[in-house]
Amino acid sequence: MSRLNVDIETYSSIDLKKSGLYKYVQASDFQVLLFAYSLDDAPVQVVDLACGELIPQQIIQALFDPCTEKRAWNAAFEWYSLAQHFNLTRDQYTRWLNQWRCSMIHAYYCGYPGSLAAAGEAAGIPGDKKKMAVGGALIRTFCIPQKPTKTRLGLTKSNGGRTRILPHHEPEKWQTFKQYCAGDVTAEMAIADKLDAFPVPDQEWALWRLDMQINERGVECDRRLVDAAISMIDAEMETLRAEAIMTTGIDNPKSVQQLTKWLQEETGEKVENLRKGTVAKMIDKLDEGKAKRVLEIRQELSKSSTKKYAAMRETICDDGRIRGLLQFYGANRTGRWAGRLVQVQNLPRNDLSAIELARQLAVHGDAAALKMLYGSLSDALSQLIRTAIISRPHTTLHVADFSAIEARVLAW
Repeated sequence: MSRLNVDIETYSSIDLKKSGLYKYVQASDFQVLLFAYSLDDAPVQVVDLACGELIPQQIIQALFDPCTEKRAWNAAFEWYSLAQHFNLTRDQYTRWLNQWRCSMIHAYYCGYPGSLAAAGEAAGIPGDKKKMAVGGALIRTFCIPQKPTKTRLGLTKSNGGRTRILPHHEPEKWQTFKQYCAGDVTAEMAIADKLDAFPVPDQEWALWRLDMQINERGVECDRRLVDAAISMIDAEMETLRAEAIMTTGIDNPKSVQQLTKWLQEETGEKVENLRKGTVAKMIDKLDEGKAKRVLEIRQELSKSSTKKYAAMRETICDDGRIRGLLQFYGANRTGRWAGRLVQVQNLPRNDLSAIELARQLAVHGDAAALKMLYGSLSDALSQLIRTAIISRPHTTLHVADFSAIEARVLAW
């Protein structure tokens, strides 16, 4: 069987880290800029698609030849991006998935890191850290939108007021970028050669393909609940910040230094730190008063669980679904999945009474009623996070939440 190793560089106005692969690729301005490849260990070639070059017909044939195995580091990116580039239908790219293998998953399976650079270092393959840093800078230059800048007092370099840097704007950097892209293919092939001594079982590749289909399909998300929750949280946080400022007289109630000094003066006791556990103990210990109320406000301002609503809004695709939520072999010592983006493997539990009523109040943005019924708005919204993931009409969503699953499977 032939083998085609591939790496691509792309552009999209969507933030890949915040929104994930699928929303990134579905953006109207998504574009494949560079296509680097090696067929059967031949020297790496780079096709400059951004400058009008075309992928050779022989390589296109190899891309879709069932007898040619396609390999890439984090192959989900190349597979889905190229499916978009070639305008494949969902049925076509789902079948095409059978021809792909992912060197990153192979690295995870063998206990290596998921980063190409880190895996290369762990495998004893020499890497140029300076080159990797330059590569990151080039990605920030050519692959993401830019903020227009103008020269000011000789301190800020003008980029001509551009919102995007094209190859002809920085021709020397573009040539370096092409070399960087080719270097990624070379590095991926070198790591894969070492890992091939420890093959991934066919059943694991079948599970990986299933995982890819699950991630691409995604889950439906209630955008109304998400938007309403974020709006209520923002308003509540602003109210709490204003109350804390009024009570303490300090500029920034989230400042550890300022708040620690105020608490020590208010209580007459030394405050070791303002970590979550310490704050909870201080609240239990203190009598009703300014200090206790300010610490309660800090608890509310520091809650991270409601940030999942913001993560959901960042990842919702145009069809109302969020995708790419799981990482196959993310916990690479045991093979367990890891959560990504919204972290659906770590959602707050809910034990609200009349949860359907709570949900309806949240959807309609009735913060006053939620606080009246449940005391804390942020706690109520935190417990409603699970309900933002919904099923289609006439279908049922099953929730499976296992306790200490790794320990149990390993013991078995």
